[in-house]
Amino acid sequence: MARKTPKGKSASFMMFNVTYEDGMVTSNRKVSIELLDQSFGDSIDALARTAIEDQDNEIAQRSGQRRAKIVSIKRA
Repeated sequence: MARKTPKGKSASFMMFNVTYEDGMVTSNRKVSIELLDQSFGDSIDALARTAIEDQDNEIAQRSGQRRAKIVSIKRA
């Protein structure tokens, strides 16, 4: 008897590549789809930048080391 193939779930996050002022590049940064709600007119890039900055701030609080400012964000 053949197995049914599972149906794909919709993605619950988007991936972004981030470039920082110091030349550092991080690939495939995850941002929840819920944080990318455009109902208030903001662009996805602006919403992603805010979410990634929040992630960076949380990491900085834990590690004690700040990241450089974000230069650009592109969807991966």
